[in-house]
Amino acid sequence: MTSPTIEPTVDRASLAGLEPLPPLGRGWPIALGIIITVAMVAGVGRELLASGLSGLGRVVPASGLFYLVFALFYLSPATFDYIVFRRLWNIPFAGFMALIRKRIANDVLFGYSGDAYFYAWARTHARFVSAPFGAVKDSTILSAVAGNTITLLMLAIALPVGWHLITPPQLHDLRWSVLVLIAISLPWLIFSKRVFSLPRRTLWEVFAIHCTRLVTGSSLLALLWHCALPAVPLGMWLLLAAARLLVSRLPLVPNKDLLFANLAIVLIGEGEAVSRLVAFVAALTLLVHVILLVAMGIHVLAERMGLTSRRNVEMA
Repeated sequence: MTSPTIEPTVDRASLAGLEPLPPLGRGWPIALGIIITVAMVAGVGRELLASGLSGLGRVVPASGLFYLVFALFYLSPATFDYIVFRRLWNIPFAGFMALIRKRIANDVLFGYSGDAYFYAWARTHARFVSAPFGAVKDSTILSAVAGNTITLLMLAIALPVGWHLITPPQLHDLRWSVLVLIAISLPWLIFSKRVFSLPRRTLWEVFAIHCTRLVTGSSLLALLWHCALPAVPLGMWLLLAAARLLVSRLPLVPNKDLLFANLAIVLIGEGEAVSRLVAFVAALTLLVHVILLVAMGIHVLAERMGLTSRRNVEMA
């Protein structure tokens, strides 16, 4: 007598992020990737010609260490994203190049356009990615929540020290900004079981990676500024980098550049020098965007030409 087969119980909710998505057509991910790539090239060209070239001409640091730290600073967002998706999908190095394009798109186009590009890339590489939407969605949300969390934490540390530096109108905007940050973060936490696809432990790991990315990026930026203006102590640059991250994340604070310049003057007394340095870093970032886009385009073209040549040889 054959014993009945016992099927293992499976928590389908925990596997939601691992189930393949239904096919939506083979051509749309490639088309979306091409559209965003063309838009990236146009956006970088516009930004570089509009203000980037003038930024490059204002100040050129002579320290070789500056450019080494800049390379680490530039690559840090894509590196931490690669750690996330290597953990989730075990993606190859080609995924790192796609994440570089994701970073460029988010910089020069509208917000989350790079995430859309990376999702399209993942759909075209489904041989090792079973459910790209769930993972990309979860990572994007966790990145935003991590940014808000770090911002609120820094605000709690900075306010007792710099309370007297804030004007009443700025304090009013600051209060509303804090409320907005909390309001847009809470729903993801309250409805996490419905919103997120990945297992809870994995979510916490991804969240920790994004928090580390933000702290590392700010630390590298402070070191970058210190390499350009070594007369200012590194500790002051760390405070200014933290202030920059704080100002950039507050949603309802107008004239963020002016506020950051004022903070630079208060903290280090080098407002004009910091403004020139910030402009140079922004311009150098745009220039690297251009170089990488051209290099990756040439690489893709060479691969396709090589593939076409091999096919012609095989047919002959």
